[in-house]
Amino acid sequence: MAARGWRPAAAAAMAAARPGGGGPGRGPGAGSPSEPAPETVPEPAAPATAALYVHWPYCRKRCSYCNFNKYVVPAVDEVAVRACLVREARTLLRLSQVQSVTSVFFGGGTPSLASPRTIAAVLEAVAGAAHLPAGTEVTLEANPGSAGTPRLAGFRAAGINRLSIGVQSLDDAELRLLGREHTAAEARAAVEAARGLFPGRTSIDLLFGLPGQSRGAWARGLEAALGLCDDHVSLYQLTLEQGTALAAQVWGGALPTPPQDLLADMYQTARAMLVAAGFRHYEVSNFARKGALSTHNLSYWRAEQYIGVGPGAHGRFVPRGEGGCSREARVQTPEPDAWMREVQSRGHGTRRRVVLSPLEQLEEVLALGLRTDEGVTHGRWGRFSPHLGLEAAFGAPGEAKDLQQQGWLILDGGGLRCTPEGLALLDALLPGLLCQLQRRRVLPAAPDGEPRPAEATGPPRRSPTGDGAGGEAAGGAGLVRGGE
Repeated sequence: MAARGWRPAAAAAMAAARPGGGGPGRGPGAGSPSEPAPETVPEPAAPATAALYVHWPYCRKRCSYCNFNKYVVPAVDEVAVRACLVREARTLLRLSQVQSVTSVFFGGGTPSLASPRTIAAVLEAVAGAAHLPAGTEVTLEANPGSAGTPRLAGFRAAGINRLSIGVQSLDDAELRLLGREHTAAEARAAVEAARGLFPGRTSIDLLFGLPGQSRGAWARGLEAALGLCDDHVSLYQLTLEQGTALAAQVWGGALPTPPQDLLADMYQTARAMLVAAGFRHYEVSNFARKGALSTHNLSYWRAEQYIGVGPGAHGRFVPRGEGGCSREARVQTPEPDAWMREVQSRGHGTRRRVVLSPLEQLEEVLALGLRTDEGVTHGRWGRFSPHLGLEAAFGAPGEAKDLQQQGWLILDGGGLRCTPEGLALLDALLPGLLCQLQRRRVLPAAPDGEPRPAEATGPPRRSPTGDGAGGEAAGGAGLVRGGE
């Protein structure tokens, strides 16, 4: 999952919970001149850290279900793209005044189509602009069709130490339905090659809920994947997106629509099989064993800063280098040629920037944090809400208390989190929780302009979808997607 775009249902729930169903907060210059400036939440002073997402927008073909920000072109001027990725990374690191990068994720598109030289150049630029500690997680999304052993070895030499492979299915008929260019045999070969070069650090993506797919077929496919995979698996329910070939077939009646109860059954079947195989269900769509959690994705779910580089990438950071003191949501120009022109002229291709209001930040903390098994801790909540603790916001009678009594939610000394059963229903639980937050939110400005620890309302926070998100969906904190 990239800062690529998180689940539309969560974004819609957040918008609907605000008075008037408002969307993202106003950006510089937006709104009526007579409106008051949006309230802001200053973040702690530097030294600052952030994760970095790098978007490679090109693919050899567009899959039947895909509406990500990707482009199929006759030829790519990789030298020009490389120069722009390097320049934008340097510019945004300078503007953010980030001193240390906690993880790097190359997403797409199909970043395994880029040359190892491009990957190395970006990492060298990052290391030159900020501290990139030895051993930092550096992930590359790879397509089985561009993940042969020599190529993967080149990526490892360039600095990649973790792979996320878009297997999606190990059934050739399903792969054809999805419009994937690889076969099941090629997927197996790619995973085996990756595990040889990146042992313990190879993730695979799988899709379920395909038109016509049965629970038995899904279980058999997952069983085959468990015999092949390493220590991280991402499961994504197929989402039919407007404008895609697969959606047109289903909505036109040529293919069946999977029933909702079947989708829920598939998800619970997968969870049971993975947990039985020793995997920790640490986020709605992500499973890991032997401690192989995705550091990069955890930064999104824990509401940490991240910088998005490349066409269409999303970011969340404080632009201290421009005198900023509050977190902004940033989106880079999506079309590659226009993005390159902007980078060449002014150093970056930021198309849209929005100062996030206190409520919007808390909504993201809640909606993203509840995706994880650790949930929203008191400490992390207090960073964004110094005057309204979790107990005060969600411990009183209301939606959250009702969900606790029904066995979907837990509020205790560890914070606020879903039960395993509640995690599967998160999209249905969020609207009520967000409404309760909006009603109870009280965030007066701190006199010193800095966040304060959570008040003593309780003990001193935070997660299906892309193993590395970078940012295509509008109005959200780059997360969920079914990887390449």
